[in-house]
Amino acid sequence: MKKLYFMTGSQDLYGEETLARVAEDGKAVAAYLDDKLNGVVRVEHLAVGMDSDGIYDSLLKAGADRDCVGVIVWMHTFSPAKMWIRGLKTLTKPMLHLHTQYNERLPYADIDMDFMNLNQSAHGDREFGFICTRLGVKREVVAGYYKNESVLKRIRAFADVALAIDFSDGMRVAMLGNNMRDVAVTDGDRVESEIRYGWNVNYYGVGDLVELADKVTPAEVKAMMKNYECSYTMATEDVKAVEEQARYEVALNKFIERERVSAFTDTFQDLHGLRQLPGLAVQDIMARGVGFGPEGDYKTAALMAVLCRMAASRKGATAFLEDYTYDLPEGNELELASHMLEVSPVFAAEKPRIEVHPLGIGGKEPPARLVFGGISGKGIAVSMVDMGDRFRLVCGRIELVAQPEPMPKLPVARVMWRILPDFASGTEGWIYAGGAHHAVVSTALTVDDIRLFARLTDTELVIV
Repeated sequence: MKKLYFMTGSQDLYGEETLARVAEDGKAVAAYLDDKLNGVVRVEHLAVGMDSDGIYDSLLKAGADRDCVGVIVWMHTFSPAKMWIRGLKTLTKPMLHLHTQYNERLPYADIDMDFMNLNQSAHGDREFGFICTRLGVKREVVAGYYKNESVLKRIRAFADVALAIDFSDGMRVAMLGNNMRDVAVTDGDRVESEIRYGWNVNYYGVGDLVELADKVTPAEVKAMMKNYECSYTMATEDVKAVEEQARYEVALNKFIERERVSAFTDTFQDLHGLRQLPGLAVQDIMARGVGFGPEGDYKTAALMAVLCRMAASRKGATAFLEDYTYDLPEGNELELASHMLEVSPVFAAEKPRIEVHPLGIGGKEPPARLVFGGISGKGIAVSMVDMGDRFRLVCGRIELVAQPEPMPKLPVARVMWRILPDFASGTEGWIYAGGAHHAVVSTALTVDDIRLFARLTDTELVIV
């Protein structure tokens, strides 16, 4: 399991007895957090930071440990911050500065200078905070007693974001085909994506998928069809079309495993050798948290994979969606989000139906797809765009709602939401910010999660 290192700060002027107590208390706090974060990350205590060399060695260790996704730092006593400069300059992992105390209450009747010298986080954490700010260290600061649920909730959120950043670094993304012709917002600087986020994004010809699909056996198709029948309602007599999607999914799974990719794109303008646009196949794969972006939108595909990792320990749905059309009664405006085919079943309010209908674009055979109505609940929509000299995240609040009336002639999955705080300001703000028509929608994550991710990755963020 991945881990967070926990480091307690002090100095060697206090004497052996005090330093032993500092180490004991630091281990106790780390053990408590380790228990509370069980199933998410482990928390491991490092040696007390007492001098420049020791601090440097500990933070260097954190950076070199592949299982370490971040560092929690707490000043138990005063710890002169110049000692931390060399170590902080080497730190490559996300940092949480925990501003807390070992004791919850002051011992009013017994407090003396020994207690004051030992328990002076109010002093030491301000000194440490200054040097972090001067050095420009990207970090999360959490203040409060470490056993309080509000504090633990923020530490868990940090752990989720740190895990996502660790997952992001070195993530492989495959573009089956290229960006959709003449479309601007889905394009981007793939080299800068790797420099900034660690996303290794590469082009693959759709022939790579066709070659795998041509080798899929009848037994593999039959096994995938059984999976479909267990998960979804078969609502078509065109079994051959469904089997074609099963063949694509088997091939895509092999491709994903062979190329070690966590996200991928395709485009209906480059389907040479495929009889259908992958629909049901992509929907089923997205349900596992594999990132996807249509029309060559690698940024959305990668962002979906990262945010799914961030949300892995939480309840709720996270996946790609596309802005499509509106219902505009004044004061109760709603958006209908969907796509040609690729809407993840994590948003399904009922058991999805497998249906086959003509696509109306791309000139291919009618593809099988999942059709369903969407869930309800508060959520966020997050878009990543390339501004030329920087990436920008645009984040808006939404409220997912049940569709007000049946849509019997719409042969795709659909999700509806209310744009917050209201339709005009929400949509106008999104458009002013350059937000795309593709977004990652999540009912598991919050604006604060995206804010923290943006801060720790030094990404510009616009919150609508």
